[in-house]
Amino acid sequence: MITYNIYIVDDEDTILDSVSLALHGEYHVETYESAEQAIDSMEKSPPDLILLDIGLPGMNGIEALGRIKSSHYDIPIIMITAYEDINTVISAMKQGAYDYVVKPIHMDSLRVTIENALETVRLRKEVQHLQEKYLKENLPCYIGESHAVQDVMDLVETVAKSPDTPVLISGETGTGKEWIAGAVHYRSPNFKGPLIPVNCAAVPKDLIESELFGYQKGAFSGARASGKKGFIEEAANGTLFLDEVGDLSLEAQAKLLRFLEEGEFYRLGDTSKVRVNTRVIAATNKDLDSMMEKGLFRRDLYFRLAVVVVHIPSLNERREDISPLAKHFLVEFSKKFDKNFTGITSDAMDALVTFNWIGNVRELKNLIERGVLIGKGPKLTVQDLRIKEGYTLQGIKKAEHDICFPPIPPTGVDLASLQGSLEFFYIQEALRMAKGNESKAARLLNMNHHTFRYRKKRLQIK
Repeated sequence: MITYNIYIVDDEDTILDSVSLALHGEYHVETYESAEQAIDSMEKSPPDLILLDIGLPGMNGIEALGRIKSSHYDIPIIMITAYEDINTVISAMKQGAYDYVVKPIHMDSLRVTIENALETVRLRKEVQHLQEKYLKENLPCYIGESHAVQDVMDLVETVAKSPDTPVLISGETGTGKEWIAGAVHYRSPNFKGPLIPVNCAAVPKDLIESELFGYQKGAFSGARASGKKGFIEEAANGTLFLDEVGDLSLEAQAKLLRFLEEGEFYRLGDTSKVRVNTRVIAATNKDLDSMMEKGLFRRDLYFRLAVVVVHIPSLNERREDISPLAKHFLVEFSKKFDKNFTGITSDAMDALVTFNWIGNVRELKNLIERGVLIGKGPKLTVQDLRIKEGYTLQGIKKAEHDICFPPIPPTGVDLASLQGSLEFFYIQEALRMAKGNESKAARLLNMNHHTFRYRKKRLQIK
């Protein structure tokens, strides 16, 4: 349950006692007779909201407002004034006060003002709660509430305990493979070492070997006079993350295999071996089984990389994670663009949950970023998201000739059961048509092989 801490700062005991008594059952309340006392306490325990009297002795409320906003700009502050001095109120609002109330204080009105002010805090606390649930010691996390994500994170916790075991991360584009690599690295004993990410698809094939293994002086035309360390050496006592490992040339694959087996390698143009302790985490969105059948990826390298395989389900397979992820990104980009979004409208969330996420988490993140950038707030709307209307869950435009499904009977339907039955049928049918060959069955369903195996295992299909 989310709780809120409220400071009441006023030099009148009657105000402190009456307001704190009225709010005590709903919030955690702390009272202070001076701004100086409240500011000192904020260093240890910042509040979620402050009720601040303007006419304080010593440092007055306007001065205190400026001091607090300079270091805690996101804490909403409601000013308390004994009379409605327009100039003073305007000054307070310009310095960032959320609102003001006039003495004598009417508690019903104050409660509404507090609830409205805390809307800006509620979303941030919800995301913080999620992060604390899935994140330890501020390490990279993979936010989600689905069983699939919990299974992934449980596996990450186990795998991370070994500092040198290779890991292969599979999943569709945009599922967050780099986040999982970071989670493994920072939870492992070699977390103090570097995490070096390399996008194998972005490095020209004629340069990938020199980039991975480095080179000596004069190794080739255009080489640096001093030579260069490769990524493997840069990641010594840490982790090398090879994204899109399926794009490595066969020559680079052979050298990488040798390093994985022996823990040593040659720089280009050198005759001396270099030995380093570097953990290798690889990732791919390609069907490596199909590539191996075609001779495009070495089987021995696959088995060496895939000591542990972490498969990330697509966002479409774990729709219960869309809401917490969307809220996480909303907070992130509200801070980035200095906007005060308090949440996502129910229509917008429904649109997000039913959208066909071809680009997975990355597409969701980009969509929220664009929505926050162009949106006015205080909540993110369907118009801000600009999701195309008239598209089914699979992203296909509705038409007269679409497949007709039976209507919902008066007694209702178990949608989850129907979805499971449909998936069970098609996976079994694909396996029958492919005569048990999982790679072929996955291709019949336009599905990544690892995704196919994950769903087959989940449905307990033999």
